[in-house]
Amino acid sequence: MNWDDVRLFLAVARSGQFLAAARRLGVNHATLARRVSALEAALGTRLFVRRPQGCEMTEEGERFLAAAERMETEMLAAQASLGRTDAAISGTVRIGAPDGFGVSFLAPRLGKLSERHPELKLQLVPVPRSFSLSRREADIAITIDRPDQGRLVSSKLTDYSLGLYAAKRYLDGRERPDSVEALRDHRRIGYVEDLLYSASLDFTGEIMRNWDAALEISSATGQFEAVLSGAGIGILHNYIARHVPALTRLLPEVAIQRAYWITYHESARELARVRAVAAFIQELVTAERKIFL
Repeated sequence: MNWDDVRLFLAVARSGQFLAAARRLGVNHATLARRVSALEAALGTRLFVRRPQGCEMTEEGERFLAAAERMETEMLAAQASLGRTDAAISGTVRIGAPDGFGVSFLAPRLGKLSERHPELKLQLVPVPRSFSLSRREADIAITIDRPDQGRLVSSKLTDYSLGLYAAKRYLDGRERPDSVEALRDHRRIGYVEDLLYSASLDFTGEIMRNWDAALEISSATGQFEAVLSGAGIGILHNYIARHVPALTRLLPEVAIQRAYWITYHESARELARVRAVAAFIQELVTAERKIFL
């Protein structure tokens, strides 16, 4: 069995598409498909069901994935013991993050890391509703819950808080709410409830039993823009909203506490590029921790 073929199998398994895996690896799509077919022939079983819009692992493929990841971990450990760790800060690192943290905090600051390591390519992607670190849909993930499954390295980045905000233009000519109950007399902005991918995102339930939003938006940045436009009252990240002059904090005694976690797969522990990006994110948050608190 050719280890390089196993490495290509892992890329396809984690992306769910031959074309996406080929692009990420920088190899020809036809070559990738041929090499995976060769692996299937060597194993004497079918690992993927090819479909027009992607591929799906067979039951045998799922079983082989666990073995392949163990092989990957052992290969990285062997390279490290021989002094052949992936020490160059180059290659691609994909970061998955919630849009509030990813767009408003991380994106404006990642340029510093690119300047520090010109051979490093960074990809920032939103954390989707369904997200699998074990399949390496990202090299590093920022989440609001600590992952509890898979062979993962995880640490807490920071606590943060959210509060109630409205645009000054919305409050003009309206009576400012002086209690949670008074919020019922105002238009409210919230999440699309059936698209919440974590119970930790149910902020409204901690404020009032029936938020009954007039405008539901499935992203934090979208809600921020709606509140800023004067569409109503919303629950926004304090580290984003408190610095915007056009917004007013309402009922400051009402605060919601959450935390961000940074996580990567155990098999990436020896990859210098992953360690460098994870350390940079932790460095950023530590240096600016006061804005989160």
